[in-house]
Amino acid sequence: MNIHNQDMEREPTREEAEAALALLRRWAKDVTAEEVATLDPLVSRLIPGQEVSNYPALARAYPEDFEVDDAYKASMPDLQNGPSSLIRGAKQQIQHVGISNFRLPIRFHTRDNGDVTLETSVTGTVSLEAEKKGINMSRIMRSFYKHASDTFSFEVMETALDAYKADLESFDARIQMRFRFPMKVASLRSGLEGYQYYDIALELVEKAGVRKKIIHLDYVYSSTCPCSLELSEHARQFRGQLATPHSQRSVSRLSAVIEDGEMLWFEDLIDMARDAVPTETQVMVKREDEQAFAELNAANPIFVEDAARLFCEQLQNDPRVGDFRVIASHQESLHSHDAVSVLTEGDTFDSESLDPRMFSTLIHVG
Repeated sequence: MNIHNQDMEREPTREEAEAALALLRRWAKDVTAEEVATLDPLVSRLIPGQEVSNYPALARAYPEDFEVDDAYKASMPDLQNGPSSLIRGAKQQIQHVGISNFRLPIRFHTRDNGDVTLETSVTGTVSLEAEKKGINMSRIMRSFYKHASDTFSFEVMETALDAYKADLESFDARIQMRFRFPMKVASLRSGLEGYQYYDIALELVEKAGVRKKIIHLDYVYSSTCPCSLELSEHARQFRGQLATPHSQRSVSRLSAVIEDGEMLWFEDLIDMARDAVPTETQVMVKREDEQAFAELNAANPIFVEDAARLFCEQLQNDPRVGDFRVIASHQESLHSHDAVSVLTEGDTFDSESLDPRMFSTLIHVG
């Protein structure tokens, strides 16, 4: 049988409430902040100095001996893997989400059976379904680091891509590795040698279950304007006037899909570029080399359209190359603007829109 005290059920008077508050505050004068923190927040806020929160006094020293166990990890919040109700903006699929430019030293094979270790910038992305909040970015790096000690071919890139696709439960994924590849190049006549550095990127793309291996090369060369060359010779012939044709540092970016089962070495693509346009900028130069370079330019004058087609011819004739794209930029010494061209073959690089900063990325500085 329950007995209810009628006095406990009635509404307290104002005087009783004020007396209770005064008693609470008198009690709080002699207790610690930790004891106040154990009170109901609605009660603790009635105490002077506790109006905003009832947090306990927090430790400020770094806990070096603290160890994380599975239970603690399970208790930690993970907003990126939260429910779709946390999504901000449109619930739309994202084609690329990940990290760019995390760097590490990676070994690469060379055509002559050697190895070279190069600082490499890695970009890794996956697709994100419309109903998923986000991804754990660090998983991409962790998956990649598992294979960082291996010599990196496309096969090892595929292993890394498989790993982080599984970790992130994604359909599409991409890995891109950028580095500067050194290659010893001989001077034209003096017999000197020096290292030329080539900006190269390897890209592995999986979309809708189809994988493509892509290599990108930036090739830097000198382009002598055929029109300027003819006009200079006209001035010499008809007026005895010394004149020089204009030429300029130029850059092409060759991007090629490597056919399945084929091996296209970095050096092979560099050789193709040099065969197409032999006026590559020089590393080591004596007077006889400078004269030879002037003669080489006069023997190979090219407009930017010529450059695109010459590179195209080399890529078309190599059975290891599938779809490809050629971008050329002749950074004019005559004009205050550049001459540019883009040539594509196949669907991989075909695009109606151009990146607004595409050509500005072809400026090579020391």
